[in-house]
Amino acid sequence: MSRLKDIWRNINYWVRRKWGQIKNVIGWIPVLWKQFDFDYGYSIEVFKYQLLKQAKYMESDRAMSVNSRIDAQKIRMVVRLMDKVYDEDYACEYMQRLKDKYGDDVVDFTFLDIPDKSGYSEMKRKFEVDEKYESLRDEIRENHDKWFEESYEKQERSHKLLYKLLEFYIRRWWD
Repeated sequence: MSRLKDIWRNINYWVRRKWGQIKNVIGWIPVLWKQFDFDYGYSIEVFKYQLLKQAKYMESDRAMSVNSRIDAQKIRMVVRLMDKVYDEDYACEYMQRLKDKYGDDVVDFTFLDIPDKSGYSEMKRKFEVDEKYESLRDEIRENHDKWFEESYEKQERSHKLLYKLLEFYIRRWWD
């Protein structure tokens, strides 16, 4: 009788395992459907998807590790930072600062026809050509350059922080 139970348990385990693998493959289909090989951003999206799957597992009742819920929180924190870094939130902060100080259209682009070149135009920032910004043009340009540099530096620091966090934590994220 014991031998029969062992056989049934093995068959049952095999079926459950295969069903789990099938569900896993089906879950990946939407991610892979949108994936391309020509841009690192798609690799980041695949990595984020896997990290979030892992966090979900670590928050579930199936997780065995004592720290699994804390590790899941750390994974979610890293994914939030990935979103900020790869959406370039920090790199674009300078534009919001310019808008807050000078108006919403200050960094908008406008297209000007190029004399003697029919059908060609050049792109300029609104503050460079609009009369309403004429008296502030030098100040805006100075703040633009300064704030752009600050935003760029912040973006670079956040990128480095992201990979330091990954390097520090990733080998601890297992159950």
